[in-house]
Amino acid sequence: MKKFLLLTAFSLSLFANSIIVKESHCSVDATVQKIKNIVSKKGLHVFAVINHSGNAKAVGMKLNEAKMVIFGNAKLGTALMQQDMTVGLDLPLRILVFRDSDGKVKMAYRDGSWLANHHLLNAAKKIDKVNNALNKITDKAGQCKRD
Repeated sequence: MKKFLLLTAFSLSLFANSIIVKESHCSVDATVQKIKNIVSKKGLHVFAVINHSGNAKAVGMKLNEAKMVIFGNAKLGTALMQQDMTVGLDLPLRILVFRDSDGKVKMAYRDGSWLANHHLLNAAKKIDKVNNALNKITDKAGQCKRD
């Protein structure tokens, strides 16, 4: 019974931290632009920016500022999809930039290990590469000069 409880607790801890949230010291728009610039300079492709708050406004609803940057690397994504086609449900990569209820700008993304835990992947080095890239992109994008 102890082994079962320990295994259950360990399994839950793996999934509890699959979403990383970081604070940005920039506006939502400035953070999104910085992410796009950083991603492009790294040779990755920005596929789209989804304006969630703009879409909410279009249907007469309110939502704090929120934009999703969708980007990726076809070579890396293809290699992962060659192992398990369903990983395509979680690619390209995404970073959500939003203003929270306290007025702070945040960046949220799914930890790359989530891909390995939810798909049949044997790609530890590739997942580490994804995690390192997302960490560096968001660290840099969240830095703005303060007056």
